[in-house]
Parts: sequence; C-alpha cells; structure tokens
Amino acid sequence: MIFREHRATLHGLFFIAPWLAGFLVLNLYPFVASVWFSLCDYSVLSEPVYLGTKNFQDLFQDPVFWKALRNTLGFAAVSIPLGTALSIALAILLNQSVGGQGFFRTLFFLPCLVPAISLAILWQWMLNGQTGLVNLALRPWLEGINALLGSSLKTPDWLNDPSWALWGLVLTGLWGTGQAMVIYLAGLQEIPAELYEAATLDGTSAWQRFLHVTLPMLSPVIFFNVLMGIIGALQTFAVPYLLTGGGDGPGRSLLFLATYIYQNAFDFWNMGYASALALVLFLMIVILSLAIVRLGEKKVHYEGR
Repeated sequence: MIFREHRATLHGLFFIAPWLAGFLVLNLYPFVASVWFSLCDYSVLSEPVYLGTKNFQDLFQDPVFWKALRNTLGFAAVSIPLGTALSIALAILLNQSVGGQGFFRTLFFLPCLVPAISLAILWQWMLNGQTGLVNLALRPWLEGINALLGSSLKTPDWLNDPSWALWGLVLTGLWGTGQAMVIYLAGLQEIPAELYEAATLDGTSAWQRFLHVTLPMLSPVIFFNVLMGIIGALQTFAVPYLLTGGGDGPGRSLLFLATYIYQNAFDFWNMGYASALALVLFLMIVILSLAIVRLGEKKVHYEGR
C-alpha cells in the first residue's frame, strides 16, 4: 500500500516536472536574482557591486519615478472604472433577445485579438491631431458648441499635448473592452431568471432590478475583472511605448513605471536601479491585490453564501 502511494507520488511529480522546471528557471530564479540586483550597482556588462539600500534611497528621491508613478496610478484610476462600466453596459445590451447577437458579440470582441503593435499604429493614426478619425468625429460637435456658446473650443492634439496624452491612451484601452464584456456576458447568463421575475412582481423598475439583482449576482465577475484590470493597468507598457515611438510622450505624460524600468535596464544599462523599480512595482501590485481581495470578502456576493 505504501509502495503504491509512493509510486503515485512519483508519477505525479514526473508529470508536473516540466512545469516545475519552467517555474524554477523562468520565474523563481529571475525574481530572486532581481531582488539581489536591486541591492547592487549592476550594468549587466560587469559584476554586480553590493550597495545595500542605495538604489531604493535614490528611487524615492527621483522625480522621474514619482512622475511615472502618478501616470501609472492615474491611468489605472481612470481606465478601470470606465472600462468596467462600458463592458458591463455592452454585456447587458448584447444579452438582450435581438437579432444578430452573434455578429455583434464577435464585432465587439475582435479588437482584443489585435496585436499591441498593430493597435498602437492604428491609434497613432486615429488620434492624429489634424487628420485622425477621433477628431474628425469630435469637430462637428465642437463647432456646434462654439456656435451656441460663442466659445473657441478646439479638438485635442492627443499625442502631442501633455494634458491630453493620457486621455488618448485611455481611449485605446476602452477600445479593447471586449474580453471583459464576454466574461460579463457569461456572468449575466448565469443569473437565474426567477430573480428578475420575482423583482418584477414586486413592482421594481429596470434600474432597481439592475442595482439589487444584476450587480449583486454579477459581483464575483466584477471582482475578477477589476482585479485583473488593476494588475494589467499597473504593468502598462507596450501601447504607450509604441504610441510615442519608444519614448515617454510630451512632458513625460505617457511615462509609466514599466516603461521607466525598461529605460533604466536597456537604455541606461542600470539594471540594479531597474530591479529596484521592478520590486517596488511588484509590491504595489501585491498590496493593491490583497486590498481588493479583502474588500471582495465583504462586498462580493457568492451564490449559496
């Protein structure tokens, strides 16, 4: 009996050995190495020299770090609520019994399949201050407002104006809400129809049913998508980096922590400082994720609880 148990354990270890090897080589070792490098002066081309906590001291005195941190948190604070609201609204619309459901669901999901490089090139054109589609759509509205109020509002120069660049990036993120929309749509279809029927018999309005039936029953899905959204937003790199042609935007308005890590590691060859930045970003993600999980324990409604 004991031999069979050991043999079953060995068989299990054998089957998970590729995953264990990948975890040790591709995840655990780089993490431990980055913690060590964060305490060193390391340029990749020479041996690391131990500095203690100097990189972290320099980091908190670095104005560029604080700029990147503000941009990262600001982008997350704006894009996550807007993306959540838009994806829930689209899911509710596409959950209605209307013709062409499959076509519209596919249409809204397709942008999620576009590679980051193609997405950045597309939005470089769409956000062009002179000929971009976004401004072409906004211009008639602004002209009407100007005629009505006697104002002189102009269309934004999205990627060249520091006050608008971050909002332009938020637009690119909203274009890819299809993935969250599909998850919300699956969650909506799991809500028992009896709950809506009972609420209707009680004389509730559509808005009351949304607040007191849809949102509580959808809260586990909202929790998951918001958590994934926070993790993704704090690691934003590819699209702003490509939108600015490898830079950080006007007035560093599109400089994010992930971009600053990349610049220090591969542009300035300051791998020790980059590792310190990466460790701070990792701790931010862990702390915010734990806070969301703790909040979810109180606010998320799980069926059967």
